[in-house]
Amino acid sequence: MTVDQILVTILGLLLSASVAWYFWLSKGKATRIQTADGVQEALITVKGGYSPDIIVVKAGKPLRLNFIREETAACSEQVIFPDFKKQATLTPFKKIPVEFTPDKPGEFEFQCAMGMLRGKLIVEP
Repeated sequence: MTVDQILVTILGLLLSASVAWYFWLSKGKATRIQTADGVQEALITVKGGYSPDIIVVKAGKPLRLNFIREETAACSEQVIFPDFKKQATLTPFKKIPVEFTPDKPGEFEFQCAMGMLRGKLIVEP
C-alpha cells in the first residue's frame, strides 16, 4: 500500500466511526417531564434527530409527546414507539401529538421508520 492509500483508509475509518457514534452511540441529556392537569407533556423537535432524545416520565400517568418536525427529510416522516404499539406521521412544520399511558417502568426506545433517528423514553415507577 502507498502512503496515500493508507491515509485514505484511515480517514474513511474515522469518518465511519464518527457517523456510527452520532447515530447510534451518542448520549443526550435526560429531560424530566412535568405534569400539568394530570397529563405529562413534552415538546420534541425533530431536525436531524430528536431534541430532547431522552425523556423521563412517571408510569400510570397519561403522556402527550408533541413532535414538531423542522425538516422535510424522508427519514423523519414517522416516529414509532414499538413497545407501546404507537406511531405517528409527522407533517413538516406542524405540531403532531402522540398520546398514550406508559403503564410499566423501564426504558423504551422510539425511532424513525428507518431506525436512524433514535430516542429513549424512561418510565419511572
